Amino acid sequence: MTYDRRGLSRSILDAPAESLTISTHSDDAHRLLAELTNQPALVFGSSIGALVGLDLVARHPEQVRVLVAHEPPTWELLPDAERDRAMRSQADAEDVFQREGADAAFRKFVALAAVDYEDREPDAVLAPPTSKRAANLSFFFTHDSPAVRRYRIDIATLSASPTRIVLACGESAPESPPHRAAAALAAKLGEARRVSRRSHTGWLLRPKAFAAKLCQILG
Repeated sequence: MTYDRRGLSRSILDAPAESLTISTHSDDAHRLLAELTNQPALVFGSSIGALVGLDLVARHPEQVRVLVAHEPPTWELLPDAERDRAMRSQADAEDVFQREGADAAFRKFVALAAVDYEDREPDAVLAPPTSKRAANLSFFFTHDSPAVRRYRIDIATLSASPTRIVLACGESAPESPPHRAAAALAAKLGEARRVSRRSHTGWLLRPKAFAAKLCQILG
């Protein structure tokens, strides 16, 4: 099962967007799981989705049996200079959105995550942009991206959680901030990071290899 995060595509925004936090999103996931199942779930999240998954585990560990968190942007765990650089790069993308629009800001994010769109499976076809793309990117850069920068991970609660947490990161850009942030969180939680196929968007560009690795991790 997948769903549209609050404020995106088909989801209804029923609270002031200015108050949106990562915990807002994890509460949505909590309520959705409560409606759909009474069994602990297997959860996968990438980037901001990985932060949402981690916050869900911190608040509602009984709902998640295994969480695969792929390259969560936990910038605060990076060494000071790297942390500041990643934070500035993300804030710069938000500023570029205000000055130049979503496409220019998105290019900044692609650079931050070291995404190479040429590094993909031969038969991987990217879906054409939908009519909601502009609104989704606008919402992301206005509300979700700042929420990511404000979020702070709860290491103590996650370490004590009964949920199995697996930190995954791409193999093609080991020096990228998302990869290094995932590795830093893995070290804090005593979890050896698992290498997925390729980059921050391996699930999009190499879906077959990524799915095979994900199935292997979930066992």
